[in-house]
Amino acid sequence: MSPYEIVNKLKAPIAHWTFNEGKGNMVLESITGCKDQIEYALNKGRFQSPQNPIWREGIVGTALFFDGYSTYIRKSANEIKKPRLELSILVWIAPRTFDYGAEQRLSCIVNQHNRELREGYILGLNRYGDWSLQLGVDNQWVEVWSSNSDPLPLNHWSFLAATYDSKKSEAKLYLNGEEITSQIIAGSDGISPCTADLLVGRNNQGVILAESFTMNNYGGLMDELVIYDKALNSEEIAMVYSANLQTLGGKVPDILREDKMLPRTLFANDRHRPQYHLSPRGHWMNEPHGPIFFNGLYHLFYQKNPNGPFWHLIHWGHWVSEDLVHWRDLPPALYPDRHLDPEGVWSGSACLDENGYPALFFTAGNNNWSPNQAVGIARSTFPYDGDNELECWTKQPAPIVTLKKEDGLLGEFRDPFVWQEKGKWFMLVGTGIEGKGGTAATYSSVDCLQWQYEGPLYMSDYVKYPELGTAWELPVLLPLRSNGIDSEKYIFLISPWGPGAKVEVMYWIGTFDQNSFRFTPDDEEPLLIDVGNFHFTGPSGFVDPKTGRTIIFTIAQGERTPEIDYDCGWAHCGGLPVSLSLREDGRLNVEPIEEIETLRNEQLLSIFNVDIEEANEQLKLVNGDMLEVVIEFEPITATQYGIALRRSPSGEEETTLLYNITEDVLSVNRNKSSLDPDERPDGVQGGVVGLRGESLKLRIFIDRSLIEVYANGLKSLTTRTYPSRLDATGLRLLSNGSLKINSLEIWSIKPAFESGIEITK
Repeated sequence: MSPYEIVNKLKAPIAHWTFNEGKGNMVLESITGCKDQIEYALNKGRFQSPQNPIWREGIVGTALFFDGYSTYIRKSANEIKKPRLELSILVWIAPRTFDYGAEQRLSCIVNQHNRELREGYILGLNRYGDWSLQLGVDNQWVEVWSSNSDPLPLNHWSFLAATYDSKKSEAKLYLNGEEITSQIIAGSDGISPCTADLLVGRNNQGVILAESFTMNNYGGLMDELVIYDKALNSEEIAMVYSANLQTLGGKVPDILREDKMLPRTLFANDRHRPQYHLSPRGHWMNEPHGPIFFNGLYHLFYQKNPNGPFWHLIHWGHWVSEDLVHWRDLPPALYPDRHLDPEGVWSGSACLDENGYPALFFTAGNNNWSPNQAVGIARSTFPYDGDNELECWTKQPAPIVTLKKEDGLLGEFRDPFVWQEKGKWFMLVGTGIEGKGGTAATYSSVDCLQWQYEGPLYMSDYVKYPELGTAWELPVLLPLRSNGIDSEKYIFLISPWGPGAKVEVMYWIGTFDQNSFRFTPDDEEPLLIDVGNFHFTGPSGFVDPKTGRTIIFTIAQGERTPEIDYDCGWAHCGGLPVSLSLREDGRLNVEPIEEIETLRNEQLLSIFNVDIEEANEQLKLVNGDMLEVVIEFEPITATQYGIALRRSPSGEEETTLLYNITEDVLSVNRNKSSLDPDERPDGVQGGVVGLRGESLKLRIFIDRSLIEVYANGLKSLTTRTYPSRLDATGLRLLSNGSLKINSLEIWSIKPAFESGIEITK
């Protein structure tokens, strides 16, 4: 007889989900005998075949994996008896992440409640792993909490039990078979019944975010959820816990690595999800940051919300690579904690510290401060555990740099960029000066801990250039080489913020004086690297110690509705790593790193010195949504020419790149990019290239919905396109006159990530 059968014989439950199905999208509630639909975003199959929820090994049989935003079970209000005078809830959980806790509402394990009306009950967690049973009793709302000194661990099984007994006027919480707290609850009428549906995994009063997303969900594994309208005693709860473990050798099992994970392969067949660009394992990402090379491996971090494909409580995701193009997923490097950064671990950078070991510098978000942003540091545990993949980091408990009123800076204070030169560490922090516009505050240090404010790096003319906004985010200062030799020039990149700001990556080329801590641009007018409007943002960068190249990373913003993001389960990706250098004429040279060529698979086309008609005949044989296209044009009478990408056979859908000789403008037209009325991309984007008599050479990367174009190394153009037709995989050259194609080569491209499963702690 199983442990639950023993208890059931004494006190029959009113609901029991064993989660032993192990597959499919239905789950049996064994007391009523009803099968419940498991709600799950990918069930819809909007852009790929329908996907079932994820199942893993459990404590008893299998367990259900809740994705943190869309996985839940609903039972109508009257399907299950409503407990009144007594209640017990028993469940095994292994949280993968903790919800933000909007409006201080619990991320729900199970509930049928209305907090404002003081009705029903809820068992759930807060953002730090504390957990609570909350009840509406005799017109009062009662909250019984675990101690915050011992939160639940992530990715480890815990056995929770919560009981309420009106006759004894008490509620109790048990963790792993032992009582951890007891609370007196006055009132003789018991739990006030609630007419809401009963939900497992989702708060039935969850806060709505961005129309499509309901907050306060549980994320992780769940097994053996049982509800009683009786209060079990300590011996019975301990018996259930011990009996479960008897079949497991008396020990709570470790969760296999692959069972902790959101599978990357879950999204591999989504026809819009890029495959050879940087991307999160699933859910939401923003800018990549903190590139660093250590002991033979490149590490890159990124802004990550593990709770779903929407912007919210930020962690640091982590990728690792041996060559900057083939990547593996590692556990999140940094998590928000209750003391230092409860509002999120925001953008920053990485460098080797005073001992030569990796350190992360990040923006700590904390609403208890004014301003609510400061700079924190986390150090790798490598010196102690020899972990060359740098999976574990230890934060210093207090900020290392805070905003001081006497410095005259705005309350916008974030995105530290740190580097070392000649035994000294420098830091830039994005901010602004009241009435003057954006700037980067400079700091110096000899030990990475004590930092001295050195004034603003550079101040632009806000009146003359209002597009630079009132503050700057993500400041980056990097040296530039010319023909492989140090040029003594630097590039200074910023992202404008505030009223009037143009949300693009702006830059200046100039000189940096390490003694005065000031940057002097060669020209005060800011320039753009990318002319694709908003899709090339969030810069970070470093000097690659292996090659000496200056390399930057960016986010390739998506452009979709919250509803579509919900249905897809992912949002945004990164751009290709880009090498920056100085041309002989003093202009910036922008090229994807040469290692990208190692992702080339099959060469699909290679033709030279043909006219446009012959080239188009050859292109009829080429199709694909993961391609590299390299083309050089030679106009004869044409004044406008280019290429249509992601094109259906008759051109019903297509995204066109066109170069106008007269205006020297490269543009992308997306007015026909999708017939799906829910997709947003449309209109024309572009800008001046600056060819100055050179033949136009385009290097085009098509990665499903993402298109990156590099024109003669002078400008890039990043855009997104989401065709609705499955046959929108063709290409066609365009011209308003005669045109020669000097060369045209096309390759299919392999994915950048190992197929397999997300790795988490």
